[in-house]
Amino acid sequence: MGTLVGHVAPGMGFLLIGLWHLFNHIKLHALHPTSYTAPPWFPASKLRHLELFLIMAGSAASVAMELFIGPKSHQPLDPDGTIPSNHLHNFEHSSISLTFFSYALLSLLLDKYSSRLSSHHHVRAAKYGLTQFLGAVAFGQQLLLFHLHSADHMGPEGQYHSLLQLAILVSVITTLMGIGYPKSFMVSFIRSLSIFSQGVWLVVMGFMLWTPSLIPKGCFMHFEEGHHVVRCSGEESLHRAKSLVNLQFSWLLIGIAVFGTSLYMGLVLIYGEDQKVEYFSLGLKEFEDDQEDDDQDTDDVESQKKSEVAISGTSKSFIEMGKSSFGHIDIER
Repeated sequence: MGTLVGHVAPGMGFLLIGLWHLFNHIKLHALHPTSYTAPPWFPASKLRHLELFLIMAGSAASVAMELFIGPKSHQPLDPDGTIPSNHLHNFEHSSISLTFFSYALLSLLLDKYSSRLSSHHHVRAAKYGLTQFLGAVAFGQQLLLFHLHSADHMGPEGQYHSLLQLAILVSVITTLMGIGYPKSFMVSFIRSLSIFSQGVWLVVMGFMLWTPSLIPKGCFMHFEEGHHVVRCSGEESLHRAKSLVNLQFSWLLIGIAVFGTSLYMGLVLIYGEDQKVEYFSLGLKEFEDDQEDDDQDTDDVESQKKSEVAISGTSKSFIEMGKSSFGHIDIER
């Protein structure tokens, strides 16, 4: 993984998976805002388990590259069968890939055979929870091995990996939260953005650390233990390089937030239009019903007033007739 391709290739994998999840979660929530439930992965239209197959293929390719294709001897062990020091990071990277391969394979088996075991609601809920748990284990393994990495990451490369761990930590937390809050759109939205952020940051790391023209001033590439690393000539150059990495991450954080929010607004305008029309029609109908009720109330009040006027007029006429009659009697007397 200590090369440009070794970072860009897995970075593109995380980027595409995160973007795929982000798109589908927003679309699903826009179409079904009241009954939204987040799936742990999204089936494709023609091949249901395409996402899981791609994760397994990418993970298998990563393991093969780290252990068999990358090393000069095309195998990572010493003649006595032990792991040499310069291949420890290869085993760590391949262990991360193996964990994601296991996640995809077990998720596929759970989806394929759980329906044969039972169609009960509790079985489906357990399948969902187990799939999320496997995803959290994969992200947790990734976080652990990057945190305890055997390679020397004291320079700019170490700063890149330290900030990468923040994005991985968010993926771990939101994946675990998804077990208890499957209907929370924001949990799924943030998890998808964190996976997408991992991919973007790995791609940035690959280009910035292994493109000579992009290495910070005062730093240089140095070949150590079978791979190239970036070293700086002094404390001032090292501090400047780390500060530039921090700035890149802060700009990336702003860009990811703007991108995610913009994508949400755009997809809601596209896929949420039927819902908007339905809500508007419902609101218009309720408004018309209220207007009809108001008109009926007005008519009732007017008719009541007319009745009161008629009654008062009738009463008044009776009183006047009585007065006139009594007055006539008195005159005759």
